[in-house]
Amino acid sequence: MNAERELPLTARDVLISARGLKKAYGATDALRGASLDLGEGEILAVTGASGSGKSTLLHCLAGIARPDEGSVHYGGEELGELPDERLSALRRDDFGVVFQFGQLIPELTALDNVALPLLLAGARRGPANQRAGEWLERFGVRGQAELRPGGMSGGQSQRVALARALVTSPRAVFADEPTGALDALAGEQVMTALVHTARETGTAVLLITHDAQIAAYADREVVLRDGAVRSGAADTVGQEAIRHEG
Repeated sequence: MNAERELPLTARDVLISARGLKKAYGATDALRGASLDLGEGEILAVTGASGSGKSTLLHCLAGIARPDEGSVHYGGEELGELPDERLSALRRDDFGVVFQFGQLIPELTALDNVALPLLLAGARRGPANQRAGEWLERFGVRGQAELRPGGMSGGQSQRVALARALVTSPRAVFADEPTGALDALAGEQVMTALVHTARETGTAVLLITHDAQIAAYADREVVLRDGAVRSGAADTVGQEAIRHEG
């Protein structure tokens, strides 16, 4: 881990700030007051046992789910107060998401999967395909451009998913167990590609994992236990950032 990121974040560093997040599914409490800050360009690992609320936390931070209580601030906006249209725009343009199994569209080729976010944002087919091809090249899967997900290995599919998440040049990527379905070698290749690209582009990464070896790629690690951050907890500078941005 990068020693510099062991220092507390300053208000200027904070990209996304979450405070007191609570989320329940029926009678099950997934989050019980979780708080943390994700810094600009930071790679932050969130670890914890299965069922500790890691994926729910990611969904709230990425605007996929709304917390029952608490707040998530990004760029001076409180995500819980935004209309669905604005949240969709953020997920399309500012946030990239990678899931454990990639969730590529099986009917589309690798090139079309990566170009899709650009097309949804209004780009023309030619420029979108060109940019998608460049990102496939960056992740070492340009040769799989015309293959559909069923014709690729797990590692190749996950690198295509990373290219799709980063093709819009997002400010933050949320990766939910991105190597959980891969063998050790493929997992290492995927994480190396993700970290190298994040460093190069200055993209922040929130990495959900239960694997200590994967967490070691991060600048900083927090542990989620019983729905709350139990170590590396967010400090008060996040509130200062909210006040300055608001």
